[in-house]
Amino acid sequence: MSRIPVDRSPESTLAFLREGYRFIADRCDRYGSDIFQTRLLLEPTICLRGRPAAELFYDDDRFRRRGAMPMRGQRTLTGVGGVQGLDDAAHRVRKAMLMSIMTPAAIHQLGQLFDDEWRARIPVWERSGPVVLYDEVARMLTRAVCAWAGVPLADSEVALRTAELHAMIDASAALGPRHWRGLLGRRRAERWTGAVVDRARTGALPAPEGSALRVIAEHRDDRGRPLPRRIAAVELLNVLRPTVAVDRFVVFAAMALHDHPHWRERVRGNEPATETFVQEVRRYYPFFSVAAARVRRPFEWAGHHFPLGRRVLLDLYGTNHHPELWPGPEQFRPDRFVGWRGDPFNLVPQGGGDHLTGHRCAGEWLTIELMKRAVTNLTAAMSYRVPPQDLALSLRRLPTLPPSGFLIDGVRRTA
Repeated sequence: MSRIPVDRSPESTLAFLREGYRFIADRCDRYGSDIFQTRLLLEPTICLRGRPAAELFYDDDRFRRRGAMPMRGQRTLTGVGGVQGLDDAAHRVRKAMLMSIMTPAAIHQLGQLFDDEWRARIPVWERSGPVVLYDEVARMLTRAVCAWAGVPLADSEVALRTAELHAMIDASAALGPRHWRGLLGRRRAERWTGAVVDRARTGALPAPEGSALRVIAEHRDDRGRPLPRRIAAVELLNVLRPTVAVDRFVVFAAMALHDHPHWRERVRGNEPATETFVQEVRRYYPFFSVAAARVRRPFEWAGHHFPLGRRVLLDLYGTNHHPELWPGPEQFRPDRFVGWRGDPFNLVPQGGGDHLTGHRCAGEWLTIELMKRAVTNLTAAMSYRVPPQDLALSLRRLPTLPPSGFLIDGVRRTA
């Protein structure tokens, strides 16, 4: 049995927060290994990257999710008691609930709502000065997903609810004010969605058949019990929040079109090219950095011992940039996805494994649909200029975004 390389730092939490997306990959490169052990949050943690590691990590016979994510992340990003922290029958039933919402017709409907929001904003952008695309897309996504989910949202609420959802996302690996804003945003948002669930359950708010609100409000767990109000609020947010988080991917797509302008013509009116472009945006640009699990039972893998209860982190960004999986990983090359068969363990920006039964993000197909709609609008529905601005992406910030939020001006509708 070989010994897992051990990081020489006695406690690496601050280094992880300081180094961000490159923390695991840099150490894997340093030790010449796709596995090493360090200490994070004062406990031993095994870090992994690569396709074999992803396939291992999503083996539910060997790993559990309960207790894997630090409580500070549950209290901001995912919500305490959400599907991400469940295992076995409880997880299968809850995940099936969420996947039942993600029908092809429903995905198309959300895409159309997003399209409608975008087209309605173009005349406003034509009359205004520079537009911060990140802010605009976030509000469009908030309006679209609430309408799609059956959640009422007055125009006067859009900015507030978008800010709350953003605060939860931005707090995922933060200290100080960003973390406090995430806690406050989570608390307020759960009160909001909890009240919406209550109204749906009493009949005061009619929820459309098949909508996220109705499915979650009427759901029964693996023991036949309705979800407690707070848990239902958490799961409703687990539909709204990840959808609004697609605003980052939309900004990254706009950056890619700006940095690689020849792709504007290639994707315009070309569905296969748009698909490969979107997949490369998801692979190339940094979204969430890691996923966490705990060892369910002791086992050996690749000559290494995994003890009971040990926390394990899978490097999502590092796997998407692994040179053995993706030749020239730091080059933006959408053509690498021509003929790609959808391997569930090598492209993992939103987790890996099986959508229906595993811990892969239930909203991944929604993400792809919304990104494709955004790329089509950016290339076919409007023209615009990109003024000078700071578009640098810091890999030290989790999650990252260009400081400018991607400014555009001179917007004009096109045929």
